[in-house]
Amino acid sequence: MWQALFIMFIAMSMIPAGDTAGKLLMNAHDASPHYVAWSRFAIGALVALPLLRADTIRLLADWRIWLRAMLLTGGILSIQTALATIPLADTFAAFFIGPIFSYGLSVLLLGEKVTLLRSLLMLLGFAGVLLVVRPGFDMEPGLIFAVLAGLCYGAFLTSSRWLAPVSRPGSLLFTQLFLSFVMMTPICWNSAPPITAPILGLTTLSALFSMGGNFLLLFAYARASATSLAPYVYFQLIAAVALGWLVFEDLPDGFTIVGLTLIVGAGIASALAATRPRP
Repeated sequence: MWQALFIMFIAMSMIPAGDTAGKLLMNAHDASPHYVAWSRFAIGALVALPLLRADTIRLLADWRIWLRAMLLTGGILSIQTALATIPLADTFAAFFIGPIFSYGLSVLLLGEKVTLLRSLLMLLGFAGVLLVVRPGFDMEPGLIFAVLAGLCYGAFLTSSRWLAPVSRPGSLLFTQLFLSFVMMTPICWNSAPPITAPILGLTTLSALFSMGGNFLLLFAYARASATSLAPYVYFQLIAAVALGWLVFEDLPDGFTIVGLTLIVGAGIASALAATRPRP
């Protein structure tokens, strides 16, 4: 179990690190969010080529696989757009509406069982998101995109559960990267900035950190159950706050800190409630 926890800590730190590299690309080198998202899928698909099998090709004819890739594309593009204008911690806090949305969708569309305690904890986490976002007419556009990214990601998570029996994880991983690359290429093929050594380095780091974190998740899940590891997904928020402070000197304000605390606390309590033995 300790091996799985260590892997989770590394994985959940790598994902915000990839977004930190993407934010540096946009803020310091004037790269567009479209380029950052497209390059992430392009490099990811190349790295995932060894996962290609005959069943992977057959999956490309399934409209549900395209829908799942569209949700991922919308999520990654939206979060990169958010990161271009707002701090890392705020982006990830608003993005964490995703698990809450996935919980609701899974109950409504997949018929998953619901408990009163977990529903109340999800509402508490939603209150935390509201404290970060503070919706209103003067709401920052970046926060709107962060929420949209979370909604796309929540729907992506639900679709992943829906399609889990369709094929092996390696094929599903390759198709989501390859199809997202295909869908974004027509609008992004000419959006690449002039390639310099710093831009090439940050582009590669953005893609490899993000994909590496998701690959490490597979190793963690091979060593412990998904429910026992679920609370540690919130390492992402801790890493995002730390990286935002270290790299961009961004510290959350009071409302955001309270919101982050509610999101992390409710998420951990919800995951622990899911693992509690039933009477």
